[in-house]
Amino acid sequence: MTAHRKSNAVSVQMQVLEPQINFNFTVRYIMETIFVKEYEQARKWYVIDAAGKPLGRVAAKAAYIARGKNKATYTKNQLMGDFVVIINAEKAVVTGGKEQKKIYYHHTGFVGGLRAHTYEKLLEKHPTDPMAIAVAGMLPHGRLGRKMMDNVKIYAGAEHPHAAQNPQPIEL
Repeated sequence: MTAHRKSNAVSVQMQVLEPQINFNFTVRYIMETIFVKEYEQARKWYVIDAAGKPLGRVAAKAAYIARGKNKATYTKNQLMGDFVVIINAEKAVVTGGKEQKKIYYHHTGFVGGLRAHTYEKLLEKHPTDPMAIAVAGMLPHGRLGRKMMDNVKIYAGAEHPHAAQNPQPIEL
């Protein structure tokens, strides 16, 4: 089919092509989403040294790995993450005077039982709690998040009992 267009100065001839669709084909392969079952997923162990590193950056990296977002088979509703060991958690740094300013609250469950501790006081009493609270805050807040938190092992010092798993060091 040809169409002619005339103007005062130039005559232009355009050719219009009609698409030809052939419906005589067979589907040989249908794409499907691949789901990996939790027990089929290979789990690795990683170790993060928090000495001298910002608390939030260490917690964010640990939550990222514990959730499984570093894998191609990431599924948000399954426990696909790896194990993370955080050592020297008491030596993680906070900036901007948060040692005195940051306040952690918890409630005893009794009337008037709201308790508050600064970062310094909490670090003295329980050296791993600030790191654990930070990582838990970056994971889902439900039973899946609690199971993910079981895969995060936090230690105040440089020693940990998971050397047999041969954890790979992670640099920030």
